[in-house]
Parts: sequence; C-alpha cells; structure tokens
Amino acid sequence: MAPDRQCTPTPSHDVTLIGRLTQQRTVVVEALIRTDGFIGAQALHSQLAAYGSPVGLSTVYRTLTALASAGRADMVRDTSGERLFRYRPGADHRHYLICTECGLSRPVDSGPVEDWADTIAQNSGFANIRHTVELSGVCPDCGRRQAADERQ
Repeated sequence: MAPDRQCTPTPSHDVTLIGRLTQQRTVVVEALIRTDGFIGAQALHSQLAAYGSPVGLSTVYRTLTALASAGRADMVRDTSGERLFRYRPGADHRHYLICTECGLSRPVDSGPVEDWADTIAQNSGFANIRHTVELSGVCPDCGRRQAADERQ
C-alpha cells in the first residue's frame, strides 16, 4: 500500500478491537455501519431480526458498548435515557447536536470542549480523562412543524 493512503478499517478489524472475531459481532458492526445516524440497541436488534439474523439482543448490547469503549462508536442518550450509538470510522472523538423530536444528529465543533478537558487533565494530574457532552434541542424542521401545529 502506498504510504500516503489511509487504511480504511473493516468490520472484521473493528470486531478484533473488541474481542474475538465472531459472525454475530461482525453482523452487528456491519449493521451499525449501514445505519444513518444514531440508533439504540433494541432498534438495531429489531432491524437484524427483520432481516433474519439470529443475533441475540444481549450480543447487540455488548457489541455496541464494546465498540463505544474502543472508540469505534459514539454514544449519546436520548431524552428517555436510552443509549444510542453511531459508528465512528476514525479515531476522532466527536460531539453531536441531536433533535429531541426526530433524532436528526449533526456533528458540532467541539474544539473548546476538547481544549477544556485537556486543561483539566494537565492541571489535575489525572490521566486518561474521558468526558461526555450531550447537546439536544429541536431542529429547524421540527421547530417549524411545532409552530404550525400551535397555530392550528
């Protein structure tokens, strides 16, 4: 491979990051990669079941949680507290603004948050600092729909 080309991780590579390579884990990772936006474990499990996949719900939960711990999935919580996951193709940590009505997610510039976390780590002497920042609101489309509903 030419030195200037980046290596694109494969589902199999991502699975080996979280443990033993199994067909079930690979199916979960592939399904998460195909998903547009954030998805909960139960919804992903339902999609897999609809396509005839025999992957159990506990395997989906464990795989998604392990992917998030390995830095290969972003995790946020919805308004009810359910954990939602989104595949992260690279090592870059991201933060999102999520619509509480439709679930639309948009990455946001998180430079100031990352700088703040780095400063806290340096000043405190702590290592391996992790943080969670969750931003939610109502997207423009849902806001217009809500306003139209209120006028009626």
